[in-house]
Amino acid sequence: MSNVEQLIALFQFVMHIGDHLAEYGTLAYVILSAVIFSETAFVIFPFLPGDTLIFAAGAFCASGQLNIAILNIVIIASAIIGNTMNFWIGKYLVDRIDIKKAKWIDQAALVKTHLFFEKHGGKTIILARFVPLVRSFAPFVAGVSHMDHHKFQIYNVIGAILWSGLLSVCGYFFGNLPFIRDNLNIIVLIGASAAIIPTMIAGFLQLLQSLKKNKT
Repeated sequence: MSNVEQLIALFQFVMHIGDHLAEYGTLAYVILSAVIFSETAFVIFPFLPGDTLIFAAGAFCASGQLNIAILNIVIIASAIIGNTMNFWIGKYLVDRIDIKKAKWIDQAALVKTHLFFEKHGGKTIILARFVPLVRSFAPFVAGVSHMDHHKFQIYNVIGAILWSGLLSVCGYFFGNLPFIRDNLNIIVLIGASAAIIPTMIAGFLQLLQSLKKNKT
């Protein structure tokens, strides 16, 4: 098997690991922790299946193969630590390159980003937990924009608790229903779209309002 084929096989294994999670016994918690931490700590892993993995793990808890209390402790801790690391990576990179002197960075956009996270950073960090892709970038951008770290951590913890609790409990009660189990990826996609589309519409309306103010 070539290196490319091995990478493809590894990718497929990771993306479908939730289907076989209970087979690993206690090691399942380690696998969950590694996936959740990687997805939230590094912007290069936004494709990892955090939502489906937690939901599937909740279903395994219902059948007695995993413990829902231990599951939530592991996921919440991994999500908090992952987001924190992502935040500090963003802040470190910004401080290291001294962005205020970098000509290739739009300073006005940077100021606006900082102001946005100071004003709306809390709810952004919480809502981002439930949106694939955005979940991996939000803490990094918060660090880049120098969002207040204390404020970031408060919403980081709240978001992690809500994310883990809601998905694991939903998986516990509904994960073993045939329709839900067979269409889980589609359901997660619909849920993500429901979270993203209103945000995009709100952003578009704000942009229109800004354009009107500039014209007047």
